Amino acid sequence: MNTLLLTIAAYLIGSISFAVVVSKIYGLDDPRTYGSGNPGATNVLRSGSKGAAIWTLIGDAFKGWLAVWLTIRFAKELNVDDATIALVALAVFIGHLWPVFFRFVGGKGVATALGVLLALNPWLGLATLVTWLVVAYAFRYSSLAALIASLFAPFYYGLLFGVDPQFFAVLLMSALLIWRHAKNIGNLIAGKESRIGSKSKSKAAAPKKK
Repeated sequence: MNTLLLTIAAYLIGSISFAVVVSKIYGLDDPRTYGSGNPGATNVLRSGSKGAAIWTLIGDAFKGWLAVWLTIRFAKELNVDDATIALVALAVFIGHLWPVFFRFVGGKGVATALGVLLALNPWLGLATLVTWLVVAYAFRYSSLAALIASLFAPFYYGLLFGVDPQFFAVLLMSALLIWRHAKNIGNLIAGKESRIGSKSKSKAAAPKKK
């Protein structure tokens, strides 16, 4: 019963779309209406508001970290094992991808996945983050950085901890993240992918006038 309740709670936490919430607070248009249409930090940055993008990134990462960290912290008290932790990790990530609060239209899960990895193990999260930063700095493509980091995440986990239920959770998160970037992969191949920091050409990207 505890496993079911924790999994549902994690999904609901993941369903909080900080891109939409933060944009509303900042008086910006819904990020699902401009740029890539993805409710994530990279697309929010296209609005021209770095502050909103930063808070979106922090919020999405924090929810992934919080759900998993709480489960690990109270695992003994709740009498749950590694399999439950793995399910919670997947649930909060899936909540971000298909949020019940926003008609199941969610982001691609990069920041939330990072939060999950940091909660599972700080070194795992940091190794994956460094991979993302190196690729992003070298090529200026957020999507390419996310794709490469997602490929390395299961490798890092297996290298550090071997194969266990959480390894398969990380592996499935990576597969889902790559799948969610299918359009970006096509754009990268065609040379049409937007670089980090580029603003949306759509008028909808501009902040709403008060």
